[in-house]
Amino acid sequence: MHWIAVVTLLALVEYLVIGGLVGQARGRYGIKAPATSGHEIFERYFRVHQNTMEQLVVFLPALWLFGHYVSPGWGALLGLGFVVGRVLYLRGYVENPEHRELGFGIGFVALALLVIGALLGALRAAL
Repeated sequence: MHWIAVVTLLALVEYLVIGGLVGQARGRYGIKAPATSGHEIFERYFRVHQNTMEQLVVFLPALWLFGHYVSPGWGALLGLGFVVGRVLYLRGYVENPEHRELGFGIGFVALALLVIGALLGALRAAL
């Protein structure tokens, strides 16, 4: 489960870094708090940050449950796939929102496998 913890922390560091990028974009484009709109590039960073938070709500419990019920090693690899997918999503979305598909797809597949695997593993253990 140590690798699950490492991937969890990588995902949290990634989220903090994206938050820092939002702050930098806020300053660069003169978006004063509490505004969340005003410049297209700022809005892209902001949306990536929000979307990542929405995904983390599902990702973190799924990662740990998969690691517990199925395999910590495979869970860590899938979790790493999610983290890499988020990086690609960020890069693509900020460049052009239409370029977000690859990163979103990688992250979504990893997340779906974690959720489905954790559910099946928990059901197997319960029965």
